[in-house]
Amino acid sequence: MNLDTIPKLKHTRSNNFFLLSGPCAIEGEEMALRIAEKVLEITSKLEIPYVFKGSFKKANRSRIDSFTGIGDEKALKILRKVSETFDIPTVTDIHEINDAKMAAEYVDILQIPAFLVRQTDLVVAAAETGKVVNLKKGQFMSPESMKHAVTKVTDCKNEKVMVTDRGSMFGYQDLIVDFRGIPVMSKFATTVLDVTHSLQQPNQSSGVTGGRPDMIETIARAGIVNNVDGLFIETHFDPAHAKSDGANMLDLQYLEKLLTNLTAIRKTIQTF
Repeated sequence: MNLDTIPKLKHTRSNNFFLLSGPCAIEGEEMALRIAEKVLEITSKLEIPYVFKGSFKKANRSRIDSFTGIGDEKALKILRKVSETFDIPTVTDIHEINDAKMAAEYVDILQIPAFLVRQTDLVVAAAETGKVVNLKKGQFMSPESMKHAVTKVTDCKNEKVMVTDRGSMFGYQDLIVDFRGIPVMSKFATTVLDVTHSLQQPNQSSGVTGGRPDMIETIARAGIVNNVDGLFIETHFDPAHAKSDGANMLDLQYLEKLLTNLTAIRKTIQTF
């Protein structure tokens, strides 16, 4: 997929990796704008093509009392405001067929969650909007099997598709990234590594997903060395009090140093 097909995406000629980054969920307008502004400041300095990420609702929750959102339309309007305020593209995940058409009115990229990527009707609904579709590899799927998910999109006459690895289940309560999958999936579509979700520790007895944010740079470096096209990093200025996925998000204050290091690695490996 040509990155120029993503509306408002800047620095597409920088030969850098691109970045999907933002909070796990939209908690309110002020927090979304604050995070977007800071990430944009950093990525502009480093010439990293940037897409703001935020879920307008969360459907995959361990407990019924977990945060699911502030209201669909309210959150989608905030995503639109982020895009219009900073002239950047946005991505959000969808969970039901009807979400596709609704969300497509507000964002530039529709993301299919890993646990739903085999749902044909959902993938087709996203593809038929004509938007860019980001397919997250199921934690239970092989890299090779993602070819079929990609084909579902392209069979709908939509070539704007990317694949994101977010780790594979390793026992009941951990994930592991098999970097052999990156070159495999890159044969099918543009590849992205979801750094933060790959470090989740799901199925905890508390009903709240854990994580290993201390390993974010380790996984991200390996992704760059293995030639991923893009990175997915959830970030928040106060992860401890984030309403979703705080345990594995990157504290926003550390993002600039991380991206600076990753950009240097990218430039180095391109000399070989």
